[in-house]
Order: sequence, then structure tokens, then C-alpha cells
Amino acid sequence: MPIRSKFPKAGEEYQGVVSDGLVYRTAFKGSSLASTYEMVRQFLKEEGYQDVPLPEDVETLVKFRLRTRNKQILLFEDNGYVHNPVKILFPSDNRKKNVLILELYNEQAPNHLLRFHRKLDG
Repeated sequence: MPIRSKFPKAGEEYQGVVSDGLVYRTAFKGSSLASTYEMVRQFLKEEGYQDVPLPEDVETLVKFRLRTRNKQILLFEDNGYVHNPVKILFPSDNRKKNVLILELYNEQAPNHLLRFHRKLDG
């Protein structure tokens, strides 16, 4: 069953990743950033997120990357594409050229929108 229909509970493993019940985080790495992005798009489609608007190609996705070396800014801003309930992020370590981090947020969790937009206290 797709993750969007049955979000993994806290401590539950799904495709090799243990969920906290609120956010499912995983990383993808391909031979190029374009192939990595295509893997992410396919995963999202298979997992029930086909209706979430995504950048049409990797060139468009890259336009969402924050161009800063200041790691403090990255504490407050998502470095990548964000559209509820999906975040496709670039790693803060610029040496990881072909890696994308995918975060899926549990839409049924309490305070989902606040959590997604990083507005929860604590």
C-alpha cells in the first residue's frame, strides 16, 4: 500500500527507512542529479503523491537551491523544493553532488501544516 495511504507509524520500517510517524526521510543518489531526480519523481508517483506539483525537470529543481555557504541560513530555510506534503532538499554538504533528500510529511498527524512549515515551538 502506498505510503500516502498508510503512513508508517513511529519506529516502523518502510523500504529500509525507519519512520518517526510524522516525517519519512530518505535520500536518493544516482549517477547524475538528473537521474537522482527521476528516481525521486518515480518514488513519489508509486507512493501516491502523483498529484503534488513538482518541478518539470532537474534544471528547474536546481533553481530552488539556496546559493549560500552560510550554514546558519540553512537552519531556517529549506534548501530545495517545498510543496505540502513533500520536500525535495539538497544536502548541506556540497560535495554530495548527485544526492537529493526526500521528506514526506504525514498529512494525518496533529499540527501537520505547522510541522511542515517549521512553525512548531520546540
